[in-house]
Amino acid sequence: MDRRKALLLTAGVFGSALIGSELFLSGCTRKKEGTLLFSATDSHFLDEVGEVILPETERSPGARAAGIGQFMKVIVTDCYDEQEQRIFIKGIDQIDQLSKSIYGAGFLELDASQKHALLLKLDNEARKQSDTTPPHFFRMMKELTLWGYFTSEPGATQALRYLPIPGEYKGCIPYQTGDKAWF
Repeated sequence: MDRRKALLLTAGVFGSALIGSELFLSGCTRKKEGTLLFSATDSHFLDEVGEVILPETERSPGARAAGIGQFMKVIVTDCYDEQEQRIFIKGIDQIDQLSKSIYGAGFLELDASQKHALLLKLDNEARKQSDTTPPHFFRMMKELTLWGYFTSEPGATQALRYLPIPGEYKGCIPYQTGDKAWF
């Protein structure tokens, strides 16, 4: 996915309801079960998935630099309900098993083009799924990657134009093709 398409999707993500948002908005007050949902290697795995969705470019760091795997672990553990957690965790295994069935190697062992092709297949599958069914795990991963990246320090300050202290209101600012969006 190229950076422009990711920015367009970001607007859609922030403009629509995120999966698990009702718990996020209520302060993530769900009771903890005390079980460990993620294994020790899942954060690294999710960093790699995020890096395929938002790769590093000459102009900005990728999702891995934002620590997207750890962000996903926190949000899924603290804010998703049990059904969404099961879908998400099962999705990690499904990516790896699909990778093994298509390429004969685990997802982390694939080259960049194979990872991209695999996640593109999952993205197309997630788009076809209706909104009335339980959410597709890849849709969850993609939303969390975009949310986590563009609210992280590297995403907000290097991928977007960042102005920590806004000045006066300017209703019309000239835009040049290729300019970064404002944060």
